[in-house]
Amino acid sequence: MAKNILIVDDSESIREVVSFTLENAGNNIDKAIDGVDALKFLEKNNYDLIITDLHMPNMDGIDLIKEVRKMEKHKFIPILFLTTESQTEKKMLAKAAGATGWIVKPFVPEKLLMAVNKVVR
Repeated sequence: MAKNILIVDDSESIREVVSFTLENAGNNIDKAIDGVDALKFLEKNNYDLIITDLHMPNMDGIDLIKEVRKMEKHKFIPILFLTTESQTEKKMLAKAAGATGWIVKPFVPEKLLMAVNKVVR
């Protein structure tokens, strides 16, 4: 069954590669350029998953997660970080904010799909 997924990344090329991978697997994708843009999508739509970058202008991924977790209708949505960061400290910050999982860039498409299928039922 198709999943509704929001991709949040300031890099157009990353948004396109992730969306291509997920759309080819039969999912519906929306793309936001940063956390502020993502919140606009979340006001209007329901998602099965959010995939977000960490480092973005206006609102980074950790602040986005904190905001999503405050929203009644989205507070339990799975959120995966897709980022170049691999430091344990950053992972702990993301987990404390409410991240479900972590994928390091560059990603292998099959591993991304496995992670999506693991966190979304």
